[in-house]
Amino acid sequence: MKAELNLIHQINTGGEVVFEKVFKQYFKALQNYAYTMLNDLDVAEEMVQNVFLKIWEKREILPRDTITASYLYKSVYHESLNHLRHQKVKSLYQQRTLYSMKNETGSASDRIKLRQLEEHLQKALNDLPQQCRTIFQMSRFDELRYREIAEKLGISIKTVEGQMGKALRLMRIKLVDFLPIMIGFFNSILMLK
Repeated sequence: MKAELNLIHQINTGGEVVFEKVFKQYFKALQNYAYTMLNDLDVAEEMVQNVFLKIWEKREILPRDTITASYLYKSVYHESLNHLRHQKVKSLYQQRTLYSMKNETGSASDRIKLRQLEEHLQKALNDLPQQCRTIFQMSRFDELRYREIAEKLGISIKTVEGQMGKALRLMRIKLVDFLPIMIGFFNSILMLK
């Protein structure tokens, strides 16, 4: 123990030869210890090297009796634990990144489908007879009531109702292929609320 403290004191005062001697004396045992936690010999070697590098960098400020065999083992333990935590965080980040990429791809796919739906909706609207299209747009886009539409166009409410029924039938026929997309789109909107 006294010889160990003497070596450590020499490390504190900057002796490279002594540091190398301690390194060689403890390296293999510390590497084996780290390996029991990490199951990777190369990573275990890296953890031990990191510990010795930190000791060397802080050798002048470390208290004399700090660097003991138990200190080395504790340092390797904590270095290995930090490595495992970092790997876990890295893994979680990669999983989240993959998940978000899948969602972005899904969102891009949804945007394409939505754009197609908008194009088909516009085409279906353009295919409606003029009065039918005007009444549909006033009802659905301008959010006017049937009475307001009838007053603005100078027609009866029954005519508005008939034209809306016709517009809805024709739109349903033209957009039947997009019904699953519309249901999925509206469901995703409801889930966001």
